[in-house]
Amino acid sequence: MRYNKKEMKIRLDYNNMMSTAVADGFTDKDFSSRLGEITNAFEAVKAGRGKNMMGWTDLPYNQTEVIEDILATAKYVRKNFEYFVVLGIGGSALGPIAAFQAICHLHYNDLPKRKRKGPKFYVEDNVDPERMAALLDVIDVEKTMFNVITKSGSTSETMTQYLIINDILTSKLGDKAKDHIIATTSKATGNLIKIAQKEGYKTFYIPDGVGGRFSELCPVGLFPAAVNGIDIKALIGGAKYMDEQCQSANVKKNPALMAGTLQYMAMQKGKNISVMMPYADGLKFIADWYCQLWGESLGKNKNLDGTACNKGQTPVKALGVTDQHSQVQLYAEGPFDKVITFIGVDEYRSEVKIANGCEEFPNVNFLCGHTMNELIQAERKATEYAITKAGKMNHTIMLPQLNEFTLGQLLMFFMLKTAYTGALLGIDTFNQPGVEEGKNATYALLGRPGYDEKRAELANAPQKQNKYII
Repeated sequence: MRYNKKEMKIRLDYNNMMSTAVADGFTDKDFSSRLGEITNAFEAVKAGRGKNMMGWTDLPYNQTEVIEDILATAKYVRKNFEYFVVLGIGGSALGPIAAFQAICHLHYNDLPKRKRKGPKFYVEDNVDPERMAALLDVIDVEKTMFNVITKSGSTSETMTQYLIINDILTSKLGDKAKDHIIATTSKATGNLIKIAQKEGYKTFYIPDGVGGRFSELCPVGLFPAAVNGIDIKALIGGAKYMDEQCQSANVKKNPALMAGTLQYMAMQKGKNISVMMPYADGLKFIADWYCQLWGESLGKNKNLDGTACNKGQTPVKALGVTDQHSQVQLYAEGPFDKVITFIGVDEYRSEVKIANGCEEFPNVNFLCGHTMNELIQAERKATEYAITKAGKMNHTIMLPQLNEFTLGQLLMFFMLKTAYTGALLGIDTFNQPGVEEGKNATYALLGRPGYDEKRAELANAPQKQNKYII
């Protein structure tokens, strides 16, 4: 579907980050005094485009051929399978979940098949044994296509899922098991590509310069989206449109650069928590996806020059209106250590009128004649007002509608914002050594060959004392 770009342009409103709205907000001089830093960050991201682990910046431009392959394969899966399951974790799971929730019917799997027009969708993004057992209770593996996603093919969680599923498929289907598995992995390195070639799996490739948390706009996210009936060409089109808007070094004309600069300056004021609060159930898991993107990219203990640091901003997910009744009390009256990002939608895809009734109760009856659409908009605006009145920094991203084109813009906006913020912080935005330490310890505990030294290190770690266990 083609969208009018100007009508579907998402907007960044940062009024409530400024001193005109909150006491410790920013002034125009704050931007001019940091012009050198901001320009250097823009140029660093620009210079890195398409190189090393910034291959994701090319994704809106270089996937014409693979998108056609994805669409053809997705059509086959939609026609021939009743269930579609992603096996993955981290970026291999959070992106597909977020896109599915954003675009598909909010009770998609509960719809009758004639209304779904595609297989039921599940994502196994953990290794809780009860979760796997529960999945097997609700699917028929002989009617299921599994998409196993891991770039390295050595991700313990994903390969555990694969080993279990492949064993079940092989026991039931023999040589035909291969027709129920599609691999998404590195083209040249890693275990999964070797397994895929040996077994004869249909395979999609993750570009070398695309890390997991930046992978939603490559086959990692595009293939599951296409199977679920999402218009991936419009998704990519939205991402391209946002990228085009972010080509200017002028911070006041580049929305992602502005958003990254605001967060960077807020961190310098001690705002070490970033709250993501969308006002749409469809965007609920965008907050989860953002938490990985932001936390894994910016939480670092070394600067680019190798000097020690402990940088980052803790991401917190919330959902409007739900978390007005659980978290907003803290945000309004708690510490001045947070920046809140609201996400609003101008036009929801449904309108629900509030029925008449309760005439004898004026504090209920006042709702009658309004719509749920009006209510959620009023709740968002009221919460923004209350937070601002309390002197807490916040800003709002507005989507004209929630569709594939605006979702593509939003994804690209957050990825570019993250890259700019990392450049301003002077850290490596694209590595994750803290994650690797945990992975290596897991390998050692489970006896993976080559991890004897780590196993010995764990054995010599301080032992827990019973007196501190109640």
